[in-house]
Amino acid sequence: MALKIRLSRIGAVHKPIYHVVVAEARSRRDGSPVELLGTYTPQSKSQPLILDLARAEYWLSKGAVATDTARGLINKAKKAAPAA
Repeated sequence: MALKIRLSRIGAVHKPIYHVVVAEARSRRDGSPVELLGTYTPQSKSQPLILDLARAEYWLSKGAVATDTARGLINKAKKAAPAA
């Protein structure tokens, strides 16, 4: 079972909202995910990205592969997170 961290589109026409999900690599884009990690709303000015970094790191450590876009969003969330 190969897992990927990728985006699943929801929302209306011309108003996209994406779920950042962990899903099987061979499943459909909007199919049922293994886990929902967060949301990405590109048109939102206040808070476009809400992501659970701990769970994303967990799935990456278990062998899940992030797509290019998902990897960029994870890196953006890491930079925005307060240094602990």
